[in-house]
Amino acid sequence: MNEKILKTKKNGMAVLLLLLLLYGAAIAAIIFGGVGMDGDGDSPKAMHLIPFICGLVWVCIGWIPLLGLKVLKPQEALVLTLFGKYVGTLKGDGFYYVNPFCTAFNPAAGTRLRQSGDVAADSAPLASAAAAAKGDVSLQIPSKKISLKIMTLNNNRQKINDCLGNPIEIGIAVMWRVTDTAKAVFNVDNYKEYLSLQCDSALRNIVRVYPYDVAPNVDTTGDGVADEGSLRGSSEIVAARIRDEIQQKVENAGIEIVEARITYLAYAPEIAAVMLQRQQASAIIDARKMIVDGAVGMVEMALERLSENKTVELDEERKAAMVSNLLVVLCGNHDAQPVVNSGSLY
Repeated sequence: MNEKILKTKKNGMAVLLLLLLLYGAAIAAIIFGGVGMDGDGDSPKAMHLIPFICGLVWVCIGWIPLLGLKVLKPQEALVLTLFGKYVGTLKGDGFYYVNPFCTAFNPAAGTRLRQSGDVAADSAPLASAAAAAKGDVSLQIPSKKISLKIMTLNNNRQKINDCLGNPIEIGIAVMWRVTDTAKAVFNVDNYKEYLSLQCDSALRNIVRVYPYDVAPNVDTTGDGVADEGSLRGSSEIVAARIRDEIQQKVENAGIEIVEARITYLAYAPEIAAVMLQRQQASAIIDARKMIVDGAVGMVEMALERLSENKTVELDEERKAAMVSNLLVVLCGNHDAQPVVNSGSLY
């Protein structure tokens, strides 16, 4: 079903003033008819009975046209149906007047998710409970208007296994908006819940393709060639793929996904300690490699300088001992305690 925009003029204020004038005239007619029928004048009672009946009828049913008055704020829309048939959508801020028998339809009006626009509404039940405790009981009816603003959906964190089978916890924030009100209202049962479920599904589909960190022999692009893609290092690419995946799923619901961002990423608690030790061991190994490379270079430089300047002549055995001592000093975790030989070289 495609959206149909109503071209209704913003004549709500004129209709409201006209209805108020009619109400005033009806009240005046009732007073005129009542006074005339109670009096003893010579005028026939029919002259006073007709305005009295007309005024009374208008007072009883004159509120029905008031139902056709609709007020819209900027970036709001109203989907109207007439006896179950889709009439059209009101868009644009203003004061409108439509068929009073038209009703607004929005199945997601009472749905509250963890998203912008619903945070304040989530506190409404607490406020109602507090008011009830004080004896002030009021009924809050959710608005049937559809917001066209960009909203942010922050779903709960999910525990998903990456491509290596490691359980991780990940959360995303999705910026979205309604672009086709007819599709959003009629093509799916509840477009807010539908979006939330599709976000969870798309997140699982994409996360299972990537490892948490760079791993060898892993193809994340589907071209058959191993790459260095990972959830931690390729967050922008992963977020873009998640956005595209969600957009394909919610296209038939008239929703546009503006952006998707990863808001939380960590190993699951049951393996977090082990993975931390693994990362620490990897960092220690990398640091040791750098220290050894630097120490070997310094030893080679020392031997070359001694040989060039002919400061001292060392045989192979003494060179090996010197190399061993220098490597111990340079690669050790603690400061070396040298033993000074004050005698001969040998």
